[in-house]
Order: sequence, then C-alpha cells, then structure tokens
Amino acid sequence: MKVRGAVLREMGLPAPYAESRPLELTELELDGPGRGEVLVRIRAAGLCHSDLSVIDGTRPRVMPMVLGHEAAGEVVEAGAGVRGLAPGDHVVLSFVPACTTCPQCLAGKGWLCGPGGAANVAGTLLSGARRLHGGDGAPLNHHLGVSAFCDHAVVSEHSAVKVDPALDFELAALFGCAVLTGVGAVTNSAGVEPGETVAIFGLGGVGLAALLGARMAGAAAIIAVDRVRSKLDLALELGASTALLAGDAVVEELRELTRGGAHRVIETVGSAAVLAQAYAAARRGGTVVTVGLPHPGQLLTIPAVSLVTEERTLRGCYLGSSLPSRDIPRLVAMHRDGRLPVERLLSARIALERINEGFDALAAGEVVRQVVVF
Repeated sequence: MKVRGAVLREMGLPAPYAESRPLELTELELDGPGRGEVLVRIRAAGLCHSDLSVIDGTRPRVMPMVLGHEAAGEVVEAGAGVRGLAPGDHVVLSFVPACTTCPQCLAGKGWLCGPGGAANVAGTLLSGARRLHGGDGAPLNHHLGVSAFCDHAVVSEHSAVKVDPALDFELAALFGCAVLTGVGAVTNSAGVEPGETVAIFGLGGVGLAALLGARMAGAAAIIAVDRVRSKLDLALELGASTALLAGDAVVEELRELTRGGAHRVIETVGSAAVLAQAYAAARRGGTVVTVGLPHPGQLLTIPAVSLVTEERTLRGCYLGSSLPSRDIPRLVAMHRDGRLPVERLLSARIALERINEGFDALAAGEVVRQVVVF
C-alpha cells in the first residue's frame, strides 16, 4: 500500500533543521504484515530525543531510515499467527520487540531481548524483514521496529500493546517511551521508597515522567536539574521540591541541600559529563540510574574507589526496565485514576509537515513532548 512518511537519508545535517530539512516527507510503499506482525494506522507519534540523536548523529543508525518510535494507533490488519490483537484495537507501540524465547526474555527481562536488540540495530523488524520501500523499490530501514513518522506501520505483534480505547491517541503515544522509561526508571530500576530524596538531571519527557513517578512513589523531596528555566518552572508545578539550574556548581548545591547527596539520582540527558555529575550528587549508599544515550565514543570517569568505600550503585536502565505488556496498562490505569497527569508533558500537537521545525524546538529545549497527529 502507498503511505506517506518522513525518511532520514543522512545523519549529521546542520541545524536549524527547518533549513537543512534532514527528514524528507515522501510517498513510500509498505508491504502487508507477515506472520506475527500487524498493520497499524498511526494516529499520534511523539518527537523524542532518541529520534533527535539519530538525526544529529549522536546515536548512529543504518541509513536510510523512517524515524519515530513513540506512537499509538489502531490495528488495521493482523498477519497469520497473531494472537490477542485484532482490527480495531487501539495500541501503544513499544520500541523493544521482545521475542519471548531468548534467555533474557525467559528470565523476565524482555527489555534486554537479544533478538529484539539485534533487529533494532540492523534496522529490521523482529522477523528480520523490512516492510518499507522507497519509490524506487529500495528497502528502507525501520527505527526501533516501529518507524512511526508514517501514516501506517507494520510492526511485530510484540511491539504493540492493546490499551483502553477511551485514552486519547496523543496521550497514549507518550506511554510507549517517555512515561514507560521515566516512571520505570524510578520504580523498577531505582526502587524509590517513600521518604527518600530523589534528584533528576534533565527535564525532557523522560525526566519529567520520572518526576511524576517519584512523586507517586512517595519521595520526600524531589530536586529537578536542567539548563532551561521554563522546564524548571514546570517541574515545580509538577511537584518538585527544588529546581536547580544546571552548571558546574550544581553538585555542590545539591549535596548541601540534601545534607550529603540524594538517595536516588536519575540521569536522562545522555551526556557522560552530566552522568558524572549525577553520580557525584548521590549520597553514601545511594543509587544512580541512567537512561540517557550518549554517543558511543563518550567515556565515563568516576572515582572507582567510591563504589566500594561509599557503596554507591550505578546502573543502566533501558525502556524503564519495563515489560510493556504488563506495565503500559498499569500506567494507563494510574493516569485514569488521576495519579499520573501525563497530559502535563504534552507541549504541542503538530502536523507531519512541521516535523523538521519540531526537532528544532526539541533541540533548543523549548518543549517537553510534541506529538505529530495524523
């Protein structure tokens, strides 16, 4: 079938993207779903920093690629062997297609799925197929098994989670990445307990979702850190106790404020330098969780002895250490009950034609989450 999507053919084009236009809007050919796959009409897709990292080359991927990984839509067709999904179902898309049979999946850690991760790196679906083609018939790569900046997508059934149809598509999309990752970092990885102090470095969609998660977990104090004043103001509105402007002095400020450092620190920026600050901001016995994605060439330097003498813990967190089929419906229910005001993360709704300008706004830190509405 003919579809319309945004193709990235070359990484590293200079900003402003409104001028260099790295994402080309064009007509594409989309194959029907294979075995274990579904065709989804995309209704909303979020602009995430992980997409921007591919555009600017921080997160190298195979080219050319149809970007977009945070989305929600409606199932149009189910391929052979699909169970649990049918035409008309509303779904949130997940950017890790867990195969369910590899050692990581069998251990209950589907977010670390080996075949799913390998497919994402290769730019294919979980099956190894590429269902998107350019006008010349040449195959196009999928972004994280989703490629949501397109009016339709074929995805693995393991990339789609059925959700309550009463949830607006624009909000549903945010549960696929920002909410799942941010809240999961707090609850699944950091294990925030009531009464603890939490510091969050970086207040994009994931960081502010982590703030909502920390508040929901009963944190006694939440310290928000960012370089953009408007995001600090929003963090205070969402429940942060203190908002600190990022910079060289922020660690000293934070440690003084918390009398020795935070119990739990969440880093979302994707910078080794910021991660080093986040580690320094943790107290003795504290835990630092990083969800940011720095360039593969960046190296982290920390005092190695502190891992032993201060019993600090540093751990990574991918997809919020979450199982989407389990955690997305649970988080949606929390939103429905008023405990997770995800709507506060939505900065703007834009048309696909404005996607390059949208990434300019994201790069400048002017927005939290913009959603392309189809």
